[in-house]
Amino acid sequence: MKGLYCRASASDAEPEFVIQDTKLPEALGSHQVRVQVKACGLSPLDLKLLGDMGMLRDLIPVGREIAGVVLQVGDKVSFFQTDDEVIGILPLDSPCSGLCDTIDIDEHLLVQKPEKLSSVCVAGGLRDGLCAYTALHTHAHMAAGHTLLVMDGASSFGLMCVQLASYHGVKVLTTSHTPQTHTFLEQLRPSVGVQDPLVAKVIPVYKDSSDLLSVVLEETGGLGVDIIIDSGVRLQEESSEGMKLLPHKHDIISVLGVGGHWVTSHKDLQLDPPDCRLLHLKSASVTFLNSEVWTMSSAQQGRYLHILKDIVEKMSTGVLRPQPEEAVPLYEATVAMETVQRQQKKKAVVQL
Repeated sequence: MKGLYCRASASDAEPEFVIQDTKLPEALGSHQVRVQVKACGLSPLDLKLLGDMGMLRDLIPVGREIAGVVLQVGDKVSFFQTDDEVIGILPLDSPCSGLCDTIDIDEHLLVQKPEKLSSVCVAGGLRDGLCAYTALHTHAHMAAGHTLLVMDGASSFGLMCVQLASYHGVKVLTTSHTPQTHTFLEQLRPSVGVQDPLVAKVIPVYKDSSDLLSVVLEETGGLGVDIIIDSGVRLQEESSEGMKLLPHKHDIISVLGVGGHWVTSHKDLQLDPPDCRLLHLKSASVTFLNSEVWTMSSAQQGRYLHILKDIVEKMSTGVLRPQPEEAVPLYEATVAMETVQRQQKKKAVVQL
């Protein structure tokens, strides 16, 4: 069978994605499940993270968010049986590519897939759902009545944050990066018959990013927001158009309320003493979002499975509605992954 792999370059050259023949071991582990993959989500590879974890190799398996059907179970598997529909995320050190016809995976990394939820939908939205859940529940301790600022709410991750927070009674503010995404966010409505919009305010930063502070303070009566979830941060003044859409770190800290939580995806965030002083005055916190910790450590395995179950349940009931992705066939997976890796497209889904 064939799978998609990345051949990482030793230099700064772009990684190469190739289709390679592979095969599974004949013996199935005691707690492993053999799954026939129906759909697989493609997300950018974090080669630096793999290097930091000592997991770089000649060929790195690509495609980790999978949905499929159980073909065979190990002799000590207790959660699943043959023909069960399952979903899960392959661990970083998995030898299998999620684009293989059949994969072996530990039963403790899978949950049941609701029957009415499509494999393509869940494979395309599972990672973003996990990131949103981790940011809002695990890190920010979201609660009804809080005020949340989501940067770039029209992105696949941002949209999940908006929907999850709105469901829990949080007032949501968000930013838009283009006129098209601004229109999309303005028209968002919940799926439960309530006519109130999912977002209380959409801030068009593509017009003038300096408006962010004044608009947020006006919306919150000068108190600031309880939670901020960013999609990148400017550490200094940038000239490129793409970076100008990102908020400056000082603006983020300035709109944060007393006791607030800033959840950042910026891996190399640097805070100067004045920034730290302002955070201290507000008794606010900064948390780094790295959803890979759930599969890198088994310390909170039960909690991780609970989160996955809750995410797919909310997807099946329409609380979480991922942005629809048009599935591509396996022979187009290489081109699709190259596009995703260059950040030209946030997500792709391969249907097998």
